[in-house]
Amino acid sequence: MNEQSKSALTNKRDGVYVHTFEKPFEYEEKQYTDMVFDFNKLTGRDMLDIEAEMQAQQDYVIAPEISRNFQAKMAAKAGKIGSDVLEQTPMKDFNRITNAARDFLISTGY
Repeated sequence: MNEQSKSALTNKRDGVYVHTFEKPFEYEEKQYTDMVFDFNKLTGRDMLDIEAEMQAQQDYVIAPEISRNFQAKMAAKAGKIGSDVLEQTPMKDFNRITNAARDFLISTGY
């Protein structure tokens, strides 16, 4: 297991996921080398807001732990970034970040 994988596992247990980009990611003239997602700081209100936002877009959540769209919006809130920023990350990074959100949901017994 490489160092990044060990770090990610440790961070997920703590409810915090630190994602480090292999190559800096740039969006709207801002460069990101890493992003911190603190899932522990999310509240029930955040969850309800995500569901309401998705319903307004005619996208209904049956199970957040299997909805990539829900996980992306959840990660964006946990990372204090806009959903648009996260949606523009390379697919490999997007998958790792949304997987961290899914893992957090599963670990909390949702």
